[in-house]
Order: sequence, then C-alpha cells, then structure tokens
Amino acid sequence: MYELWVPLLNGGTIVVAPPGVVDTSVIQWALKDEQVTAIFLTTGLFNVLAEDSPAALAKIPELWIAGEAASPATVERVLLAGGNIHNGYGPTETTIYVTAHHITEPGPLVPIGRPLDNTRAYILDQHLRPVPQGAPGELYIAGDHLARGYLGRPDLTAERFVACPYDEPGSRMYRTGDLARWLPNGLIDYLGRADDQVKIRGIRIELGEIDTNLARHPALAQNTTLVREDQPGDKRLVTYVVPHRPADDATTNTDLTAQLRRFAEETLPAYMVPSAFVVLDALPLNHNGKIDRRALPAPAWQEPTTARQEPHTEAEELVAEIWTEVLGLDRIGVHDDFFALGGNSLLAIRVVSRIRAAVDLQIPVDAVFTNPTVERLADAVEALLIADIEEQTS
Repeated sequence: MYELWVPLLNGGTIVVAPPGVVDTSVIQWALKDEQVTAIFLTTGLFNVLAEDSPAALAKIPELWIAGEAASPATVERVLLAGGNIHNGYGPTETTIYVTAHHITEPGPLVPIGRPLDNTRAYILDQHLRPVPQGAPGELYIAGDHLARGYLGRPDLTAERFVACPYDEPGSRMYRTGDLARWLPNGLIDYLGRADDQVKIRGIRIELGEIDTNLARHPALAQNTTLVREDQPGDKRLVTYVVPHRPADDATTNTDLTAQLRRFAEETLPAYMVPSAFVVLDALPLNHNGKIDRRALPAPAWQEPTTARQEPHTEAEELVAEIWTEVLGLDRIGVHDDFFALGGNSLLAIRVVSRIRAAVDLQIPVDAVFTNPTVERLADAVEALLIADIEEQTS
C-alpha cells in the first residue's frame, strides 16, 4: 500500500517489476529503461543483492528496505559504494510503514527510525507503562495507520488491538509483538520478536503453526522448529524431530527426513517448509524442563549419500564451486539437489549472479528452480552459451 499510494498521491509513477525473481538485471532495467528514482526491496532481497552487487544498489537514487531487521554490515557495503538507503518498519496491521530512518552513515545499529506523520509509537512493559530509554519493551503503534481488525476474528482483534491509555478516550493501539528500545537520539532500535513469530525473506511466520502441522506425521514423537542464522544474513527454518523409534543409521535418518520434507511440501505453504530436518534421540531440556534451543545442533546441510558423483565437465565444476561457496558446504555431487542442501530463492539469486559474472551471459534465476542439480544446471548453462554463440555468428 505504502509503495503504491505515496508516489501516486505525490504525482509520481508506479513501475511494476516484470514477473519472476528480482535480481540485478531487473534493477538495471528499472534505472535505465524506466528511469526509476526510488525502489523498495524486502530486507532479505536487499541482503542478497548487496552481497554480490553493492554498486548496482548504490546507483538507485532512493532505496527503501523493510520486512525484517537489516544487517549493519550489509548496509555499510552499499553506503560505502555511494548508496542512499531508507530503513522502514511496519506490520500489515498498521498499513505497512509506520516508522522510517534515513541511513546516512555506517554504524553498529540500523534503527527503524521515528514514527511517520499521524502515527505514534509507544514502547511499554507488560503493564503498559513506558520503559526507560535504552530498556527493552514491546512496541505498540497508534494513529491513523491502524486497521480495524481481523476479518471474522473478533477474539484476535481484541487481543492485538487494545485500548490506548495515552490518547483520547476510545482510541486504540496495535500490539506488534516486537521488542524495541528508545535510543538516546530519539530513534527506535528493533530488537526482535517477543513470541514465536519470525520473519524470513520479509514473510511473517508462526513457528507454532509449522510444529503443529508436522506433529500430525505418524512417525514423530516430538518436534520443534526454530530459525538459524549460522551465516550472517542467511536465515533458515530448521525442524528438530524425535521419531517414535530412534533411527538406527544414517540411511534411516535420510529416509525419515525425505518423508517429512514431502509431508511439509504437501501440507504447508512453500515459505513455511523447513530447509532442514535434524533427527535426534531426544530434545535437549534446560533446568526448567523446557526445550533448550541453544543446545540444538547445527544441521548438516549436506546429507550423506552413498554414491556422490564428482563434477567432470568445466560447467559442472563451475556450478559446483559456486554452490559450495553460496551454501557453505565442502563438497557437492552433480546429482545433489540445491534446495535439499538448504538452498532457497534468495540464495538462487546469488548463484545466478555469480554464474553470470563467470561466463558473461544473462541467465534467468528460474534456471535454478527448473534445474536444481549441478548436472542439470550445468547443462542449461552450456545450452545458453551455445545458443549465444550461434546467435552472434549467424
């Protein structure tokens, strides 16, 4: 809504990105062919593009990012390349943007800024009292941006849209579920979620929904899902499971994780399907008897295989090398599946960007989705190269 109405109400023009995944070629098209002066990207997409092409993002006259916490290191890369970045914040229930911050220099924090016009922000404790400067509290939003509530869900509306004690009688404020704090300069610093709700690639996800759904699988005794960020900026859903019967060997574990992946793909939206399943004998508990999430091990993104075939062509070697760098793995076989190894749509953009730089050829991001193994993607790259050569010589 914000990205559409703000330009239109101020005499601007909306340029809609073409179908498919947004990558650096789309950015270049927007700047050159459409003469775009401002672009909005989700923070997840911004992180991927900034990793490989900070100069491309720096050419955008006004770049807006929002959707999840921004990485200071990634923002710094674009700023040092000459970029102009605005960091925004706002849940769907408040009609998207409600705070914004123009980032003028690198720093250890990327604040979400101050409330926009006709919007008020409160950081409160559990008794709805303002917290001191620097102390964490839950962020509440009041003002003209608020939605009326959830359609057909009066219970949830009453829970999240509460009476505002700091405004006129009858006014409301939205309980975001986000933790934040006031900085000395009057800006708001986002600290994370106060519940099991997370954001990955700009999409809000309830971890409890994933766990409830997977718990229906007959082979599971226990399961819990969390978000891991073993590499900065690379958030992935990981589900830890305890089967009814402990798995005896790696083959059994592999069979079970394959079954769970198929079950998740059939019963959950694509953005809620975990990137990895880790089979355990038991879930670790802390002294209070609750799951000790810090003790859960990092997943082995590279599943053991009985017969891994090494790359044997230059194209396969190139693709395999890029996959190992992007996925953070040591070895990859030509038949290994990109997404089964922990890949996702944003990492696919990074793969294609590096292949393009290596072979100087425009390759669609969709190529990774339609050719998810090293062998098939290498064949696709070779076919595109041959077609390009034939076109130039004809």
